[in-house]
Amino acid sequence: MRFSYFIVLVVVLSTFQLSGQSRQVIDLKEGWKFSKENIQSAYEKGFDDTKWQVVSVPHDWAIYGPFDKEIDKQTVAIEQNGEMEATEKTGRTGALPYIGDGWYRKSFKLSDVKAYQKVLLTFDSAMSQPKVYVNGKKVGEWNYGYNYFYFDITNVLEKDNVLAVHLTNQGESSRWYPGAGLYRKVQLIVKNKESIDHWGTFITTPLVSEDVAKVNVKTNVTGNNLELITTILDADGKEVASNGTTTLFDNQFDQNILVSNPNLWSPESPYLYTAVLKLYKEDKLIDEIFTKFGIRTIAYEANKGFSLNGEVRKFKGVCLHHDLGPIGAAVNTSALRRQLRILKDMGVDAIRSSHNMPSLEQLELCDEMGFMFLAESFDEWAKAKVKNGYHQFFEADVEKDLVNLIHATRNHPCIVMWSSGNEVPDQFGAEGVKRAKRLQDIFHREDPTRPVTVGMDRVAQTMKSGFGALLDVPGLNYRVHLYEEAFEKFPQGFILGSETASTVSSRGIYKFPVEKASMKQYDDFQCSSYDLEYCSWSNLPDDDFVLQDDKPWVIGEFVWTGFDYLGEPTPYDDKWPSRSSYFGINDLAGLPKDRFYLYRSRWNTQDETLHILPHWNWEGREGETTPVFVYTSYNSTELFVNGKSMGIKKKNHDTPQNRYRLMWMDVKYEPGTLKVVAYDDDGNSVEEQEIRTAGKPHRIILEQEKQELKANGEDLAFVRVSVVDKKGNPCSTATNQLQFKVAGNGTYRAACNGDATSLELFHLPTMKLFSGQLVVLVQTTKEAGDIQLKVSGKGLKMGQITLKSVIP
Repeated sequence: MRFSYFIVLVVVLSTFQLSGQSRQVIDLKEGWKFSKENIQSAYEKGFDDTKWQVVSVPHDWAIYGPFDKEIDKQTVAIEQNGEMEATEKTGRTGALPYIGDGWYRKSFKLSDVKAYQKVLLTFDSAMSQPKVYVNGKKVGEWNYGYNYFYFDITNVLEKDNVLAVHLTNQGESSRWYPGAGLYRKVQLIVKNKESIDHWGTFITTPLVSEDVAKVNVKTNVTGNNLELITTILDADGKEVASNGTTTLFDNQFDQNILVSNPNLWSPESPYLYTAVLKLYKEDKLIDEIFTKFGIRTIAYEANKGFSLNGEVRKFKGVCLHHDLGPIGAAVNTSALRRQLRILKDMGVDAIRSSHNMPSLEQLELCDEMGFMFLAESFDEWAKAKVKNGYHQFFEADVEKDLVNLIHATRNHPCIVMWSSGNEVPDQFGAEGVKRAKRLQDIFHREDPTRPVTVGMDRVAQTMKSGFGALLDVPGLNYRVHLYEEAFEKFPQGFILGSETASTVSSRGIYKFPVEKASMKQYDDFQCSSYDLEYCSWSNLPDDDFVLQDDKPWVIGEFVWTGFDYLGEPTPYDDKWPSRSSYFGINDLAGLPKDRFYLYRSRWNTQDETLHILPHWNWEGREGETTPVFVYTSYNSTELFVNGKSMGIKKKNHDTPQNRYRLMWMDVKYEPGTLKVVAYDDDGNSVEEQEIRTAGKPHRIILEQEKQELKANGEDLAFVRVSVVDKKGNPCSTATNQLQFKVAGNGTYRAACNGDATSLELFHLPTMKLFSGQLVVLVQTTKEAGDIQLKVSGKGLKMGQITLKSVIP
């Protein structure tokens, strides 16, 4: 098949003066009032909210804690983990207070709304089950907390307006931390009644060659006797093509526009065009929108696999949950950009939104930075995984939820595949097959240009029932032992690793003896960063590497997960304290674990990788066996301990681990220097790395990850904090308690150390180091200038850094 394509109490009354332009988009960010109470009358316009907390949106009320094992404590058997008996689970949804009711209220004025205009109120999602009121009148509700939705509020507007939103989060409604609140943006759109419909434009590129591209623009409108002129601009804003039409097919314009010598979108070259759509009536401009898009082709073909722009390639992907670690589920563009920047360095070229609909900001960044995207929709269909999950709404809501997903996001070139579900219990039996077809048909109807997959974990059953055979793309979650059989039985001619590995580790923590282990637990509730521990249903990264490298019909993988996330602390689901995952290639603070370099050594083909582990601070282990691993893009390296060679190791095919890792299993620990020298294929030394045994912590080091900050009140600086000894050697086992102070044109936002067992609150200005490091988040104000961050700790020389913010 081929597819082209906290608290300060103030009263804020926002006044929005409408200009003469044809359309105005107003962000409702500041001046919201919030209360985590169930107040039945809070929707009324005259309700007294003066004592409520003032917040900005996006907002996640639960991320401020506290962590509490009693929050959403569940006694369940997690079927996806192969559990047969129910046990107490305390950190499954992050142990944060997301359950219950929340109210948001905002006052605003809209000046001069004309009789010929309409006003839409749009939400990029709300967690969850929002009921929306304007001036005391209910204008609508929505159930799915991850979906985009909007209401026409024209008929309920007054001179002074009050918007009220009631949210209800049920316990046992998720398998991870879902967040709580208006955690994505809210907007008003003021436009003419005769105008381009909301999400009414669909841009595709059905024909692409080196010399020419056919750009098809379908535009749904409301009105009669209209003319649409569409102009295409290149990345520099120069016009490259234009087309005008007055021909309506029902309520849709259909334009084909020729672009000469097109620049094609790809992860390596994420070139974006802009379509400017101007709608006229009697030569008067009545609406105008700008839509970014990319020119590219995609194909999925038997025995060939996946192609982008005619070139076969394999997905080097990761799965991502929607929380952003210490700031929770509240969307922040700079935090998302940082995630993608880290993944880009690792060599990642694709993202899977797991297991829900992505934020629009994430998609925009993937378009811009060059990541292909597998956009997922649901974690449940009609059959339940959790007591109060999406199955409650499936029959009534699934079609409208899918339509909104597709219409809101289909112009993003990064999206190369849809997923209608993840590990749904409906994989069993005829009813599941029917549901899979029903959802796939909706995707095909609304977007014929992209295929549909489902992440299947019951692969044997889907081979028997026909479930896997009907999918455009058969997605296997784990089950590496069934890849061959699935390839033989499924008709598509290829297999996607829709979820892979689920290897677990804690950054900078190493356990002995070093051995492969499934669901291994330790007294400190950590996992070994030798990267040889995995889950009962999963496997090590190397097992997937073999499939990717040796089977041309395996079209790539999406690793579980790119970053740790709040909730689902396997293998410690039934242990406390443990409140976040261990699956991440990067920890919850965004700091790379050793596994980062294992993937980087394969996926980043532009830069060499040479990484040595473990750290070399093992007081009390003198003379004991302490294996040393090297993750590298080079084929051979030599290890030295205090100048003595431990021998040269070369990658080989004896075992999956020997193929991708260089391992010295018999090294005896002695304090000093550990050095590795890499050799090219001709035996020449080309790079080396060394680590040293450190003394006592002496000085705090601060490193800014980003050089330029925007003074917009939202941008975040991520500052890595570590400690070194008197000689400057990193103290990789340090756990000092540190304090943070911010002055100047910025504020302290949060800190995170990546420790899944830590109960310290992110928003308080103190935290312990974990494995010698943590990250401090500093937020800009709306005034440009210097921001000073000082970090101190008992007995340590203080660290300080000056950050600079500029007017955006």
